[in-house]
Amino acid sequence: MAETADSLPDYQAELDTTGLYCPEPIMLMHNKVRDMRSGEVLKVVATDPATTRDVPKFCSFLGHELLLQQESGGQYRYFIRLG
Repeated sequence: MAETADSLPDYQAELDTTGLYCPEPIMLMHNKVRDMRSGEVLKVVATDPATTRDVPKFCSFLGHELLLQQESGGQYRYFIRLG
């Protein structure tokens, strides 16, 4: 099934961590969520494969909901609803 913009969750903020490696993507996510409210959705774009491990742990530890996790061509996308 082809992915369309309609199939992706709506989001209120986006964070592009392309080219950054652990621990920078997670540190930037911590800073970004401080400016957001509970229930809002953050889209994160990354190229570091370690984010496939780190982002779910970040969400679990801080009580956020990982709505969607995708990988395509070495790029990772995450949609996170803040708890």
